[in-house]
Amino acid sequence: MQVVIDTNCLLASIPPKSTHYWLYEAFEREIFEWILSNEILTEYEEKLCERYSDLTADLVLSILSSAPNTIFSEPYYKWQLIETDADDNKFADLAIASNVDYLVTNDKDFNILKTLDFPKITVVSLAEFKDIIFSKN
Repeated sequence: MQVVIDTNCLLASIPPKSTHYWLYEAFEREIFEWILSNEILTEYEEKLCERYSDLTADLVLSILSSAPNTIFSEPYYKWQLIETDADDNKFADLAIASNVDYLVTNDKDFNILKTLDFPKITVVSLAEFKDIIFSKN
């Protein structure tokens, strides 16, 4: 299963005491493949440094960059589907270009994608993704 994960979900999954730490554990057990682009990795770094220490940011990015279930891909077409927050388009563009199973986000700006017949992107919340993962494993 291949997924694109929005920054808000990554940030929520980092603290071991977080209720969303299961995302990190599922990734570590290679239950899914995390699809990344350079642009998304750059946003991750920026937001990780804002919320956590530089050391934590480096550790998270190192894990993501070297894990066997991380796939790097680059979208070459900009769909511009999310008008309410154009910065979110990088996640939608990567999801389309990589033909992922899910785009995981808790950001309501992505809801517009649920109304589109084409291109088809399956957007799920972090809680929904947890249900998907644990129902299959």
